[in-house]
This record gives sequence, structure tokens and C-alpha cells, in this order.
Amino acid sequence: MDKAQDKYRAVLIEIKQRTAVVDAFMFGTVHALYVPTTIESTCLQIRKILELIAFSSLIANKDIYANQYKKFAEHWNAKLMLQDMERINPEFYPHPIIQKPSSIPGMKSDWSDRKDDFLTKDRFIKIYEKCGGILHADNPYGSKTDYNYYRGHLKEWRNSIVNLLNAHTIKLVKDKNLYLFQMEAANANPSYTAFAPVGE
Repeated sequence: MDKAQDKYRAVLIEIKQRTAVVDAFMFGTVHALYVPTTIESTCLQIRKILELIAFSSLIANKDIYANQYKKFAEHWNAKLMLQDMERINPEFYPHPIIQKPSSIPGMKSDWSDRKDDFLTKDRFIKIYEKCGGILHADNPYGSKTDYNYYRGHLKEWRNSIVNLLNAHTIKLVKDKNLYLFQMEAANANPSYTAFAPVGE
């Protein structure tokens, strides 16, 4: 049976693959025939990535995961979803860090908190809702989708997700360890390192 951290890593692999799809749409490597459908397809991938981020820390407990997934699938409210996640696991959200070579003997690197260029919980909610809104057809009698707005923000949204996950720590449900996950470069799969509490 896969360990929880391996399941989490598998989610990161999927996120990395979906990010590659986002990049392909954004930078013109591929397209969905028309500008609107290409932008919509990009937003769909970003929305799925956000869902994967939200649910990933619950994988250590299958029952909790199943209940929350069903609840969210029925309500589609990102703000309430994150509140539920936090209630179950207060440290569910990835904690992004920056790594630099350490000058201390025996230490490989120093960590510092990433400041403000990553996907915060507030940004998560906004982007999730924006990406959800574009997936519905326009009402012929209502306002039209502003595709230029999306085209102007997709790169920022994509980069904020990458900065959140590039190197981050997380606590899994019912797991005493702290895990450092790194997305790695190019086509390499994400990796992780476990850190046990001092004295254990």
C-alpha cells in the first residue's frame, strides 16, 4: 500500500502535468482552435489544479477525503471548502519556502518563507471562482465573458501556483512528520524529504 506522502507526491505529479498543459495553451504550443475555447481550456486546468491542492493533504485519511470530496462536489464553494479543510487539518495548506545554500557546516540549505508572490488562500478563492465562472455559457441577455481579462491574468495565476508548490512544506492528517516537497526541474518528478520531530 502506498504511503500517504507517496500519494501526495502522485498528486503533485498530476499537478505538474496539468501545469505543462496550461503552459502549452498559454505559450501557443497548442490551442483549442479558437481564442475563447483555448482560454476556457486553460482555466479548466487551473481549476482542477486548485482542487488537487485543496484535497491533497487529506489523502492520509481515505474516509475524511471521501466525505469532503462529496461535500465539495455538491456545493462548489471554494471558501467553505477551505474552511472545512482547515478545520480537519489546520496545516493543510502548502507553506512555500525559498532554499539557499547554507553556510552552517553539516547543513545543506537554509529555508526562508516566500513572501508574497505565491497563491495565498485568498487568491485561491478568487481564482477558483473566476475559473469556474468562465466554464458556463454566456446568457444571451446578460453580460458577456471578458476574455481579455482572463488572457491578462492567466500568467499571473499560473506563476502564483508554481511559486506556491515549487518548494513547500506540509503536514498530513494524523502524521507527526513535516514534509518538504520539491517540484524539481524540467521533466523530473516531484520529490520529498521527511523531517521527524526532535527527539523521535
